[in-house]
Amino acid sequence: MNNRAALFLGGLLVWPLGVLAADSAPDAKQIMAAVFRQTDGRDIFMRANFEVFDKTGHSTKKYFSYGRIGRYGDSKTLLEFTDPQELRGVALLSIKAQPDSQFLYVPATQRVRTLQPGQSAARFVGTDFTFDDFAENRLEDFSYQLTGDTALVDGRNTLKLVATPTDAARSPFRAVYFWVATDAPVVVRATMLDAQGRAVRELHATQIMREAGIWGARRLEMRSLLEGTRTVLNIREVHFNKRLDAKRFTPERLGSRFDDGVFP
Repeated sequence: MNNRAALFLGGLLVWPLGVLAADSAPDAKQIMAAVFRQTDGRDIFMRANFEVFDKTGHSTKKYFSYGRIGRYGDSKTLLEFTDPQELRGVALLSIKAQPDSQFLYVPATQRVRTLQPGQSAARFVGTDFTFDDFAENRLEDFSYQLTGDTALVDGRNTLKLVATPTDAARSPFRAVYFWVATDAPVVVRATMLDAQGRAVRELHATQIMREAGIWGARRLEMRSLLEGTRTVLNIREVHFNKRLDAKRFTPERLGSRFDDGVFP
C-alpha cells in the first residue's frame, strides 16, 4: 500500500502500548512496536458506525461490521456496511501479504474490484478515513523518535512521538505525530503532515476502555483540516477471540453476508 502513515485500524479501537513506567526510559520504536503487536494472535469482531459531518455541520450515519484475523504481518481485515440501505453489503477486504491487497465489493454491480496502490489514500465511502486506514500497517515503514515534548490531552499526560516514512516516495505524508498517554496504554491524538508540511488530518481518540486485557478508544474522530469536514467512528460492540471463520476473509466470499450467523 502507498499510505502507511495512519496506523489506525491495524488497531482501530486498540492502541495498546503497555503503561509507561515512570522510571523507564521509553524508546519510540519499542512503544510503536507494542501498538502493532499486542493483539497478535487475537481475532477481533466489532459493530460500529461512522457519523460523517460536512462543512455545514450536517451529519449522516453509516453502520458497519468489522473483523480481523491472523497474526501481525499476516492479517486480514473485513469491513461490511449494514446500513443505510444504499450502502448495505458494500465490503472492503484487506489482506496483509507480499504484495498487500485490498478488494472492494459493491452489491449494485455484484463485482469484486481490486484496488490499485494509488487508491488507498482516497476517502473511504465518503468518510474522512481512507481505505488504507482499514488495513494493518508495518512498523518498518516508518522511523520513530520521541520529540521530548509532553502535553495534557483530555486530562491525560502524554508523550509526543514523530513517525517519518522510510521511503518518502511510498507515502503521501512527510510525518505523523502521535501523543501517547503515560497513564493508560493509548494513543489519544495524532496529526498527519503532507509533503508540503501542512497538517492535513487529525485523529482524536476518546472513551478509553479496557476489555479482555486490551485498552482502546471507543470513539475516534478524524478531521480533514483543509476541507473542514470530520467523521466520528463510534464503537458499539467489541469481541475478542471468537474464532472468526477464515473462509469469509477471501475475495471469493465477498457478497455473502459477513455478519449472518457467523459472528457473535
